[in-house]
Amino acid sequence: MNITANIITLNEEKNIEKVIKSVQKVCDEVLVIDSLSSDKTCEIAESLGATVIKQAYLGDGPQKAFGAPLAKNEWILSIDADERLDVNAIEAIKNIDLEKTPYDAFSFSRKTYVGKAFIKLWYPDRVTRLYKRTACGFTTAGGHARVDTNNVKGLEADMLHYSYSDYGEMIKTSHKFITRGANIAHEKGKKASAFDPFLHGIGALFKALILKGGAFHGINGWNVAVISAFSSYMKYALMLEMQENE
Repeated sequence: MNITANIITLNEEKNIEKVIKSVQKVCDEVLVIDSLSSDKTCEIAESLGATVIKQAYLGDGPQKAFGAPLAKNEWILSIDADERLDVNAIEAIKNIDLEKTPYDAFSFSRKTYVGKAFIKLWYPDRVTRLYKRTACGFTTAGGHARVDTNNVKGLEADMLHYSYSDYGEMIKTSHKFITRGANIAHEKGKKASAFDPFLHGIGALFKALILKGGAFHGINGWNVAVISAFSSYMKYALMLEMQENE
């Protein structure tokens, strides 16, 4: 099919082979936009036929948007190094008539794993990843970006997301997202009150355990709910600290 896979990487030698082989089942071109990796990510990607373009990290959205104009195809499949196409996603993509479709983009449900545990709390987590680059593209705003279009069709298909090897890695990585979220909010001029850390932390816990049913998903539901609540609490605590240090 005339689809270009667009993968952003930074030291992903453990993942890059599997994700490239996954997308090659539906893509005839693979672009790897590498943020100056120090491991063997680039060598492995090139050995599998991918085109590697080195670009210092610009932010999630800008980095994903960077590769689109360099693709030979009009349709782009954006996928992270820790993601894979499920069998149903491969079949769904093959069944799309990209030349005649009235849609500018297609979304997938995402099944996220911590280690071997499927986190039901986060499913379906719809993500728009297959898009027509001449009609739309990734936003270049800070933080986690998205494809900016309303003309999107939801596919009954899954992306597999192997986000963390274990809960220890999840806790360690959460620090990065907490800091980034606080910085973005602070740069936008948002203010936090002394009550916000507590209110948002409790709110995140209630949402995860009760509204989304995490309390009934066993220990994995509770683990994710507590980590999410802590992350929300600390984001606003950091915002308060930034305000006090101005």
